[in-house]
Amino acid sequence: MTGADAHRTAGDQTTPGLELSVVIPAFNEVDNLDPLLRSLEAVLVPLRIPYEIIIVDDGSSDGTWKALTAATRHDPRIVGLGLSRNFGHQGALLAGLSRARGRAVISMDADLQHPPDVIPRLLDAWHQGAQVVRTIRRDAGIASPFKRFSSRNFYRVFAFLTGIPMAGGMSDFRLLDRRVLDELLQLKNRDLFLRGSVEWLGYRTVTLEFDVAARHAGVSKYTLGRMTRFAVGAVISFSSKPLKIGIWIGLCTSLLALGEIGYAFVQYLRGETVPGWASLTAVMSFLFGVLFLVLGVIGAYIGRIHDILQNRPPFVIAETTEGADGG
Repeated sequence: MTGADAHRTAGDQTTPGLELSVVIPAFNEVDNLDPLLRSLEAVLVPLRIPYEIIIVDDGSSDGTWKALTAATRHDPRIVGLGLSRNFGHQGALLAGLSRARGRAVISMDADLQHPPDVIPRLLDAWHQGAQVVRTIRRDAGIASPFKRFSSRNFYRVFAFLTGIPMAGGMSDFRLLDRRVLDELLQLKNRDLFLRGSVEWLGYRTVTLEFDVAARHAGVSKYTLGRMTRFAVGAVISFSSKPLKIGIWIGLCTSLLALGEIGYAFVQYLRGETVPGWASLTAVMSFLFGVLFLVLGVIGAYIGRIHDILQNRPPFVIAETTEGADGG
């Protein structure tokens, strides 16, 4: 099943009597899977509601799929989806959301930094009428200073460029009402930034804070390169303001160049030589640098148009544990 299929079948896909779906992307999380499932069971079983847990293996190479299929044999409420390759966190998350059938759907990470014991608070807010329950993490020094700085300022820049207000510390740990999820699955954004898409949709929203836990095992898969591509794709997907900023930068630098030409012409009429070829070279280098910067921004948008025209799906589901006795 591809992402395109998921979009075509989006609509009211609830299963009668199923109250909650928990969606978890996993990439090389074999050491986290068992403690995660035990923690979820300890929280969900006392709630006495019908639920399902959907875990999406995002092309793992460490035995995550084998451990997942074993878990589904012991608990039919666990569903495993295996992607054909690594599509990234957002693609895997969208794959799980497209399969979710509950009236409420909670998404969270597999590393236990999103504590399962927050789930009852999310459900309480939903029962009180919230259609989106987002979370803000309180970081007690677990993340690096660079991570905290980049996250906080990314959301500020994103809000400025797109007009969509977003608070620092947001993540994909949230609850969505079925109606919101159906609308989310109808969107055709090529660069996946689901938390931005949820904010853009609107709906009645409540914000809860939680204390982020230490990662149980392994290391974060979000390298600096992945974070940079994620941030650039998110901004380009939601705003054309960088193109407008490029126009103003081009105008300002053009005025600067015009002033330099005027200065040189006046000096020529006065019969004076124009010393300082180094300064002139510096100005020219600066102008060329700005020119290539603006061309780079334009190129990024053209590249996005190219990706959209190719119409590739955001994920491909290669195998599933449903109807196969967990195999």
